[in-house]
Amino acid sequence: MQKTIQLSLLSVALLSQLSAKDITLAPLEVTSTAIKTDELRSTDAVEIYTAKDIEKAHVQNIYEFLNQQTSVTTMPSYGNPFVQLIDMHGYGASNGFLNVVITVDGRKLNNIDNVPQLLSSISPASISKIEIIKSSGIVTAGDGANAGVINITTKKSNEKSVSFYMGTYGLADGSFYIGHKDKKLALSASGEAQKNGGIRYIDNKGNKDSNKFSTGTFNLSYAPIKDLELRLGANFSNIDVNYPGYLTKQQYDTDVFQKGAFSVHQKYTTSSISAGATYDINDALSFNIDANHEYKTSDYIPSYGINTYIYNSIKTSIDYATDTYALSIGYNGFFGQRTQSKDKTQKNNNALYLMSEFYLGKNTFKAGYRYEKVSYKYSEASRILEQNNYLNGIELGYSYMLNRQSSLFANYSHSYQAPVIDMFFATTYPPPTYAPVTDFNRFIQPMKTDNYTVGYNAIIPANKFKISFYYIHLKDEIYLDKTVNTYGNNRNLDKSHKYGLDLYDKYLINKEFNVALNYNYVQAIIDEEKAADGTIYHNTKLPGVSNHSVKATLNYLPNKYATLALTEVYRSEAYAADDFANSFSQKQDAYTSTDISATYAKDNWEVFAKINNLFNQSNGLWIKDNAIYPVNFTTTALAGLKLKF
Repeated sequence: MQKTIQLSLLSVALLSQLSAKDITLAPLEVTSTAIKTDELRSTDAVEIYTAKDIEKAHVQNIYEFLNQQTSVTTMPSYGNPFVQLIDMHGYGASNGFLNVVITVDGRKLNNIDNVPQLLSSISPASISKIEIIKSSGIVTAGDGANAGVINITTKKSNEKSVSFYMGTYGLADGSFYIGHKDKKLALSASGEAQKNGGIRYIDNKGNKDSNKFSTGTFNLSYAPIKDLELRLGANFSNIDVNYPGYLTKQQYDTDVFQKGAFSVHQKYTTSSISAGATYDINDALSFNIDANHEYKTSDYIPSYGINTYIYNSIKTSIDYATDTYALSIGYNGFFGQRTQSKDKTQKNNNALYLMSEFYLGKNTFKAGYRYEKVSYKYSEASRILEQNNYLNGIELGYSYMLNRQSSLFANYSHSYQAPVIDMFFATTYPPPTYAPVTDFNRFIQPMKTDNYTVGYNAIIPANKFKISFYYIHLKDEIYLDKTVNTYGNNRNLDKSHKYGLDLYDKYLINKEFNVALNYNYVQAIIDEEKAADGTIYHNTKLPGVSNHSVKATLNYLPNKYATLALTEVYRSEAYAADDFANSFSQKQDAYTSTDISATYAKDNWEVFAKINNLFNQSNGLWIKDNAIYPVNFTTTALAGLKLKF
């Protein structure tokens, strides 16, 4: 029955030829980049999702939305649902998140160590737009923008709403958004609190993987005079999570709910403040500046010492835009420090960039350059170690408007990823306490990539269609080599490459039915590498990368108040995350989940319900043979109420 539903849904997405009557599609504006444009004129492959798209999905967090609705793949990080692994364009389950830059209102969420971006800190209710820019963005986003950039902007509106839902396994959530906007003042506050009683067992006493988190955001912008805007923002998040360890294949097949090899209890806190200003010098010229300060702590219980982080960043730019030409010149500074006991490790980024676009009739030309210095410093009682890397980023792009509804584009980017600080350390867990012991390993080389993309866009009132092809040549791709060390040392692959296809289609069949389809094909190849134990990798597949990914949603609107949505997510099997030689006996199983939701919205209220993994499909993250972390492995459900004022 499950396969029948999957095939039926994809057939509707691909073969429907009816026209829409009451709903229309139009190009959306790309607003988060240095130079604003729209989908059709963009020289990049982009995806744009609005607040309505996010609200209709009724997701518990942004990870869930990305995984169900976009070309991005997310998986709980070794069982942690609040800090998830992110992959796009075939960089793998282990290191994919290091190759995507994620920003919220311009604030970079990437960390200086091997911890994924904390998207749980952003309440879905506060989001205005998500823009995904693929295989581009290095000039303005900088270090790490190899697969691309995910830019999230929060709301500035007069909306006021509260939302509550409850679900299976003790799930409960409450969120709010309060906004005010007039000609001079825009003010908003949002927050969310969630708890979950847990699904899997973590010990022999019957305790489960319970968790809870809370987050809050405040934003203010004020225009004292016509040409000046002042900005102020603050954000906090608190996470308390228990997650069980991995299972063997026999345990996974017999009882996926049982406790794993170990359990983890983590407390994670973060708080940030930001300030900025924009001054319009004249109709074409403006000056922007934004600064952020963030303080974070991470504590694993029983505690082996709290990690503390201090991040400071600044962004400035001078922007010039006319009908025929746009130019942005800017400086980015990011200064990060992690303290572990008495050891301090710093990673500091300083960069200058220039981005330009030219508009000649139906033609758009893009050219940009970034120069970035990345500095490392490691200090302990007996030694101080330092290293500097000097890196260059380039973007070239072209788009041609075939007509008012379709366009062709091509782009090239030279990008890079400077290693995060964890890559310089080797970690062991010696008995009898198994408390982690880290020692400085060595500095490794930055990864560099050359990205080539061509694509086609067509947007008509009944259909939004996008297709793009890409090829990526990589030098010194970073990976974790475990051939001589159980916990691994980071090294550089000598040669590797990736290529693939992205396809997106949203089709309004008629006023009752519409479908959306995301299909992604990727090949990630290790051309040549010699591991620490002498093993040769030649034309092997990068582990943790599925060749095929399909996400399809069928929406049914029986009347103007109700919506029913059926979503299918499928990813093909892959090699386990540590299987660089492609020789393990166990592979990463194919991932599949069928979700269904129902919404009834009238006047200022809305009721909704959702069932995830309708057919109780078991899914997991394979690290190696007999090391499987179950994810989305059982049916869950929720129901809730949203009120608007």
